[in-house]
Amino acid sequence: MITVRHLTKYFDGRPAVKDINAEYLPGQCSLVIGASGSGKTVLLKSIVGLLEPDEGDVLLNGTAFNHLSHTEKKKIRSRMGMLFQGSALFDFATALENVMFPLDFFTDMSRSEKRSRAAFCLRRVGLEGVDRKYPSELSGGMQKRVGIARAIALNPQYLFCDEPNSGLDPQTSLMIDRLIQEITREYNITTIINTHDMNSVMEIGDKVLFIHNGEKYWEGSKDTILTSDNAKLEEFIFASRMARELKLRYGSGSPSQD
Repeated sequence: MITVRHLTKYFDGRPAVKDINAEYLPGQCSLVIGASGSGKTVLLKSIVGLLEPDEGDVLLNGTAFNHLSHTEKKKIRSRMGMLFQGSALFDFATALENVMFPLDFFTDMSRSEKRSRAAFCLRRVGLEGVDRKYPSELSGGMQKRVGIARAIALNPQYLFCDEPNSGLDPQTSLMIDRLIQEITREYNITTIINTHDMNSVMEIGDKVLFIHNGEKYWEGSKDTILTSDNAKLEEFIFASRMARELKLRYGSGSPSQD
């Protein structure tokens, strides 16, 4: 479980996120939504320790993560998985080597054990036969799945996803959403996803937090979001749907393969 208490982060004297309180439970897909610049990424980076909160606490299973030493944080980070926007795969490494990277960094497993674990993770996300392929040889959807395989390589307690559907066509986006949901429930992971995709919200949003100008404006689930009377949330939903319609109508190029 992750508990965020009164989290505030300043840049140049102005709060990027202000007094955020939230709780994220194992086995759930918790989505953080909001317009670009609303504070979603700052919140996520503060939770995982890439940014140090100026005020407040981040509790991981009751432990105040942001007050730990570097060594203590590293131990907990070995239980975290990250899926970055754009996949962030190493171009010089094969799919198997990309998945092995956190195992090289955080474990003392033998080379054969690492290869076996990485191959299992690739199979778990539906990618067999791509072990020796490089990212440039894979479609956008396949790259995302390699990213998910890498994120679960350490069998994490916590999974953090930053715009996992960025750059993907609707069909592939749905597949990625469902894969993240399956893995979250199968391994009882505490999963936090930053997104602006309302389709993702309606598909897998067990819990949804809406941020506007760095502040929490609404909290609920996919079952209650459309009946909210929050004006700013309604504006965001409308803008998100309009942007998606325009992208589908005028977007160029063929859909990526999954």
